[in-house]
Amino acid sequence: MKHFKKIESKFLFSLLIMSVWSIIAVGQTTAKISKHIPEIEKWIQKQFAKGKTPPFSFICDGKPSAEFIRQWDYSQQKIESEEADVIKYLFTYYNPTNGLKVECTVKGYPSYQAAEWVLNFTNKGTSNSPTLEQVKVVDLAMQYASKGEFKLHYADGNHISKYDFHPRSVTLATGETKQMSPQGGRSSEGDYLPFFNIESPAGQGVILGVGWSGTWYADVCAQDNRTISMASGMKTMKLYLRPQETIRTPSISLMFWENIDRMAGHNKFRRFVLAHKSRKINGKFAEYPLSSGFNYRDPAPCTEYSCLTADYAIAMVKRYIQFGLKPEVFWLDAGWNTDAADFEHGKTWANPAGNWTVDTLRFPKGLRPVADEIHKVGAKFMVWFEPERVIRGTQWAVEHPDWMLDIPEHNNDTYLLFDLGNPEACHWMSKYIGDMLEENGIDYYRQDFNMQPDIYWAANDEPGRTGMKEIRHIEGLYYFWDYLLSRFPNLLIDNCASGGRRIDWETIGRSAPLWRSDYYHYDDPDGYQCHTYGLNFFLPLHGTGSLQTDPYSFRSSVSTALIYNWKITDKNASVYEMQRCLKEFHEIRPYYYEDYYPLTGTEDMTRDNIWLAYQMHRPSDDSGIIVAFRRTASKDKKITVRLSGVDPEKYYTVTDMDSRQSKIYQGKELTSQLPLILEKPHSSLLLKYKVTNEKPNKELPLSYYIIYSFCFCSLIREQDRR
Repeated sequence: MKHFKKIESKFLFSLLIMSVWSIIAVGQTTAKISKHIPEIEKWIQKQFAKGKTPPFSFICDGKPSAEFIRQWDYSQQKIESEEADVIKYLFTYYNPTNGLKVECTVKGYPSYQAAEWVLNFTNKGTSNSPTLEQVKVVDLAMQYASKGEFKLHYADGNHISKYDFHPRSVTLATGETKQMSPQGGRSSEGDYLPFFNIESPAGQGVILGVGWSGTWYADVCAQDNRTISMASGMKTMKLYLRPQETIRTPSISLMFWENIDRMAGHNKFRRFVLAHKSRKINGKFAEYPLSSGFNYRDPAPCTEYSCLTADYAIAMVKRYIQFGLKPEVFWLDAGWNTDAADFEHGKTWANPAGNWTVDTLRFPKGLRPVADEIHKVGAKFMVWFEPERVIRGTQWAVEHPDWMLDIPEHNNDTYLLFDLGNPEACHWMSKYIGDMLEENGIDYYRQDFNMQPDIYWAANDEPGRTGMKEIRHIEGLYYFWDYLLSRFPNLLIDNCASGGRRIDWETIGRSAPLWRSDYYHYDDPDGYQCHTYGLNFFLPLHGTGSLQTDPYSFRSSVSTALIYNWKITDKNASVYEMQRCLKEFHEIRPYYYEDYYPLTGTEDMTRDNIWLAYQMHRPSDDSGIIVAFRRTASKDKKITVRLSGVDPEKYYTVTDMDSRQSKIYQGKELTSQLPLILEKPHSSLLLKYKVTNEKPNKELPLSYYIIYSFCFCSLIREQDRR
């Protein structure tokens, strides 16, 4: 096979170092680690035990909670969990003097050595509470048995660039604090995705996830060569609570891992997310869809779907079926609502946000006829909404001005923010959108959010209540999504905020980012490769679009979900190429739910003179795929990679999915030095491997052939004599 040659290899056996946790409460809560990772229920009971400083903190009336919380009334309650393999506790801390109560709801996940918790503060008194500030939902130091350097592994947030979700690793100097926070009020906008893998010098680590779809912060500090500390919460909060008022905080998750390879932690976290932080329908894992649209942005000058009609949409559905290109979901993006088609007056899909009625000129009977045709062919229907961003002069802005957050000094701005923190407004919107889904036969809900809300929250906070508008808005967002998921048990939510700018521990349990970056509009396959490569370290569920059908472009967009925006009305398009792409997607898609291994490092992955390659490995049957790209300016025809997960003693058939040629390797070869060869730049390689009982034919030494030839010639001479 031209892509491979025989190589000799050595396999290094991994040494597993086990660790146990015990608690030392001296000021900041510290966990001391020795030989075993925590038995999670015992760890929870110790961390939140009576008389102990819990692993969270806050300042109340100018005093740190560590000084007084152990004197507050304390109770512990084990709660029956509705989820399998989950334990649940409620820990309550109450100050009868001023009526301030803190409730900490904790979940433990024994199979994953993981815990998560969230705080609720309530003022049970008859007057305003003292000022609360600097609430650290986690405030924890961990001391390890081995000395050495701590490494922090994280990923960029979303910039709408090639660098979206780029993997990063830093070694923390002693005393150095790495401070991280998003921009603009959306949880994954900017330089940080709110998931962090902290690797200790002891071959152990912890992955921290932050659940707050607004402005969180996380500080990680190497206190010395054995101790690492972490603190995280809401970035801007200084407020009092009125009598009987309650607020919630961000949620925090910690998942402990141990291995000399930190990818073991990442893959354990991916499995944890699939098991406990992904949508379930009828108790089973819900797969996010393979989608297509209706000739996206067709024709000019129309934008998105601002010129689509019901008849055209139905015709497109029939055309996809005619060509054998049926998706799981037909995706109607922006532009279907009232006034979106008024391009003659300079309007685009973005202008009528707030007119959440169907354009009756183009859809005289609503979207139901389109939905009916889609359901007739056995597919689902997903529709785009953006209810939080409201344009001045639209229906919602005019009819419900009291439900809009404005910035008085920004009257020239076109945007208003729908106030999800207003309970009346939130409940009304929840029912309104729910009714629209039901009336129009919409199966899946896509929510966009193309604005930065933080300045609106800050401008509308009351004196002495900094952060309250943000808290109420995020609480309202979760209420809204939970309402939809409860009302429609088969619903999936696509989470979009100018692409993947609102990804965090709370949103991934309710949704998935099927359009993970608006960089898609640049039609740059190298950028899509970067996004897959980085986001896969933490999250298995995400998707993007595919505009082209050549193998390099198509494979650059493949993940667990995909939308193909191929122009099937283009006379130059090839139906056969489209069919080939879909066949390949269905064949390799299951591997993207499995273990992930980057094969080409974590340096700058955006360069056009490199290879990018990764491996998806399925432990259950010891099979997997390798996806590799030689970029346009790369001069290297060949690179070598080392696979992970495979058994060094087994044999594997490795098949080139383009040529269908195969070769047999022993596992120890694959883990040492597997050559990947691509003769041309801007080309891709897709390999699939599986265990085989066959063994490769081994070359025999030259002496064997000399002896064999001598014996054969002697036999011939003997026959001649006879």
